[in-house]
Amino acid sequence: MKRILRAGFLAACMAVLLPAVLWVVARKVELPALAEPVEAEPLPVREDEPAEGQTEEETLAFDKAQLVQLESDGALRQLPLRDYLAGVLMGELPPSFDSEAVAAQAVAARTFTLRQLQQGKHDGFLCDDAACCQAWLPEEQAREKLGDTLYEQWYVRVLDAIDRTDGQVLTYDGALIEALFFSCSGGRTEAAAEVWGGDIPYLVPVDSPGEEDAPRYCTRTEWTAADFRAAILAACPEAGLSGPPETWLGECEHTSGGGVKQVRIGEEEFSGASLRAILGLRSTLFTLQAKGDTISITTYGSGHRVGMSQYGAQAMAMDGADYKQILAHYYPETELITLPGA
Repeated sequence: MKRILRAGFLAACMAVLLPAVLWVVARKVELPALAEPVEAEPLPVREDEPAEGQTEEETLAFDKAQLVQLESDGALRQLPLRDYLAGVLMGELPPSFDSEAVAAQAVAARTFTLRQLQQGKHDGFLCDDAACCQAWLPEEQAREKLGDTLYEQWYVRVLDAIDRTDGQVLTYDGALIEALFFSCSGGRTEAAAEVWGGDIPYLVPVDSPGEEDAPRYCTRTEWTAADFRAAILAACPEAGLSGPPETWLGECEHTSGGGVKQVRIGEEEFSGASLRAILGLRSTLFTLQAKGDTISITTYGSGHRVGMSQYGAQAMAMDGADYKQILAHYYPETELITLPGA
């Protein structure tokens, strides 16, 4: 029955989504490796000014007209892109963020969404898993989390950010970009090539100052030598780790973004990404120190550190930057365009 209902949803949406898919033609970029580039036709661009006889409200056609399908809590629902983006911003950002940082997130989320749909992820629908697609917070959960008053205030600001940027997306060489984002970089973002191995020209390291107020800017953990040894050997028995803990930690090589590229532990070399997974670290920007029977780990930032730092965007906004400047900083060499409504 669920398969039949899903098929019905898909059929109902094709008439609405198909026009968008036809003109949103981009090169297919897959992570961890880049696919061969495909010739991309330029995306049509909507004029910023309303046409003669058209109100400003009537120009807000794109986000209201496009329908997306979302799987949440085991159910498949269909909703306008505008409503979906509102749930994404609710789930991705705190209500304390400046309006320009929220607008930058709206453009990044819209670009990310359309590219995911374009590539046929989940057979044409999205999920609410932040590790897979994007975080998405439904109204009832947002009200419970924030309270009615704060929710209403935040919802108005979220819709304003979406409507101010209606239909705006980021492109590179005429194609929708991989608009990756994350919480906090720890001071500098990372290149996509250092994380997934595929070079993406607009996902390169940039400075991201002012993130110190982020709740997960710096995390310090301490491991007993026995626990650290057990974790490493469970993942790589060949590491050995004989002798005193001070001899376990060897030479460390860093990426251009400041993260750990390779580090020697015992008899083996570990990538920063693999060690992050083994030890459950927030990012690959970390330091290791052995003292006596303790291994201390200091981690900066939170997330994969590729693309736009949300707390870096907030810092730029508080320093006077608008959303276009924020996007240009974190996605260099990209172009901001406005797609026509349906």
